[in-house]
Amino acid sequence: MDTHSTTRPALDLTSAAERIRALLGAIEDRQLDGPTPCPDYAVRELLAHLVGLTTAFRDAARKDLGPTTDTAPDAALPVLDDDWREALPRLLDEMAAAWSDPAAWEGMTRAGGVDLPGEVAGLVALNELVVHGWDLARSTGQEFRAAEADLRSSEAMLTSADGGPGSADIFGPPVPVPADAPLLDRVIGLSGRRPDWRPGD
Repeated sequence: MDTHSTTRPALDLTSAAERIRALLGAIEDRQLDGPTPCPDYAVRELLAHLVGLTTAFRDAARKDLGPTTDTAPDAALPVLDDDWREALPRLLDEMAAAWSDPAAWEGMTRAGGVDLPGEVAGLVALNELVVHGWDLARSTGQEFRAAEADLRSSEAMLTSADGGPGSADIFGPPVPVPADAPLLDRVIGLSGRRPDWRPGD
């Protein structure tokens, strides 16, 4: 009997979560109103979105379905609470820990109001951390590096036949990127962003 799915999670979200955590301490209050690659979001809305998605995908992993997992990400412009500097690192840790449980990847769950297999939800969760980690770094003038395994997972999800929830419908149509571009740039292009985006563009 193959027990792989019950002995080890499909992917580890810890690295992607830690990379976002590492960015937070360098963000200054004056940067919160600055632009991001997400047209409708300033940095404060991007951070608020990260608070919401880490909560939702933590609960999706736990199969704790309710308001946090039922709300579509574009239902309303997210509002950043004053305690985000304490709350977001904790939520990132909780989300990564929840997806470290092999049971999170099994059965069905819900995120963003969409019912989907746990293994798909986990892939979407990881992709959200990778892409929005890049968004946050680029918006606040910081360097961003992602683990190759995380980038390969995002690339596969964003180029899959059905796209999955969280591909073009959420991120927008892909931006053409040279085939020999770095893997990170290719993933960012697939997510509908220009890899050379800078604040003020």
